Amino acid sequence: MNQDRDQDPDREEAPAVVAGSAAGHPETQGWFVGHFMGDGHPLRTDDLEVKWSVYEGGEARAGWGANRAATTLAVLVRGRFRLEFPERVVWLEREGDFVRWLPGVPHFWQADGPTVVLTMRWPSLSGDSYAVESRGRGVEGSRRNDGA
Repeated sequence: MNQDRDQDPDREEAPAVVAGSAAGHPETQGWFVGHFMGDGHPLRTDDLEVKWSVYEGGEARAGWGANRAATTLAVLVRGRFRLEFPERVVWLEREGDFVRWLPGVPHFWQADGPTVVLTMRWPSLSGDSYAVESRGRGVEGSRRNDGA
């Protein structure tokens, strides 16, 4: 049980079961679990972020990025997804293919055709993601950071 809840008798308990749709969260760019959910929202947590990404194909991250403290795991639901890292390129091509990277590892991604990816990041920290200069394979960097 959460220690804060044990110490704060006025804090409302989150519902034991929450159901919904991971799709359709444009206000958080597809992220639907994490610190950025509104106060009192049952999916608000500092422990984890979860993103449901649906791509038509050809979409790419605005530039290279990294996280200061969070570890990231991307799992392919369907389609084909390329992730570039300074030392290697990883293709997610079969349902269930995944890649995990640690804090501080620069990355860039691109959807190759209609694709769905589930991304998890832990912990969930405001301002943890940041843009980095271009890395490898000639991809031009950007100062804009738009997730994953």
